[in-house]
Amino acid sequence: MTYVEMKQRLTPLYGERETQAILRMVLEVRFGMSHADILCGKVTQLSADDTEELEKIIARLEKNEPVQYILGQADFYGRQFHVTPAVLIPRPETEELCTWIKETAGQSSPKRAILDIGTGSGCIAVTLALELPGSHVEAWDISRDALLVAQQNAERLGATVKFVENDVQKVADSSIKWDIIVSNPPYITLQEKAEMEANVLAYEPHLALFAPNNDAMHFYRLISHYAARNLNDGGMVFFEINPLFSDGIKETLLSHGFTDIIVKSDTFGKQRFVRGTYTKDYLEGQKTADV
Repeated sequence: MTYVEMKQRLTPLYGERETQAILRMVLEVRFGMSHADILCGKVTQLSADDTEELEKIIARLEKNEPVQYILGQADFYGRQFHVTPAVLIPRPETEELCTWIKETAGQSSPKRAILDIGTGSGCIAVTLALELPGSHVEAWDISRDALLVAQQNAERLGATVKFVENDVQKVADSSIKWDIIVSNPPYITLQEKAEMEANVLAYEPHLALFAPNNDAMHFYRLISHYAARNLNDGGMVFFEINPLFSDGIKETLLSHGFTDIIVKSDTFGKQRFVRGTYTKDYLEGQKTADV
């Protein structure tokens, strides 16, 4: 099987540019080939066993299985994270969220308490632990399988993160007061399902994708309520959001005593992130004014 033959099989599914990127990733990661090796036709020089393995990979790609699951890894923030079908594949947009947190937190004390709710692969928690040294980072998930993947990533990348099996829908107040709470919760509604890519629907965990009871605001309300009780005064909450519900998320944060609320767009121009600052004095002032 030649490189050209592989391109011909995959291009109708992925388009030319994405096919080239996928094939380069497969050949580099699994078979150690450089771009020069590919151009020189070394694909045809693989051993019989490697050729058989490559054929199996191409067949899986033809079924729309994400290449990250096939290879067991995904790039995020300049690092390689282990991924399985138990976790979402880290997205480039979430890298932007980490950068925003890093830039914001870099203006405060180096000793921060950070909580990542719904950690999945651990990409946010591990990245923040490495990029903001000296911080105490804790990460929650409802899925034991996801936490195993996240723990592996932290250990392999040398990050100190405390992983906890926890459900924010049931959790009581924390003994720790956090400086930053971040979450990229399930927020996709059933109405958006028809617009999603087939490989996402078929292979990525629906528990981490779809909002429960088709309520896109469900976790934003819960986390805002938890954050208002468990953030230090001046602490911040960061969300990755469904752009369709940015106004509702702003109103939810306002109702829980958050101020200085900022909605930030991603590189594609979509409203993708929200930050709010918890101000205890502001909320108490509002209560006094209501009386």
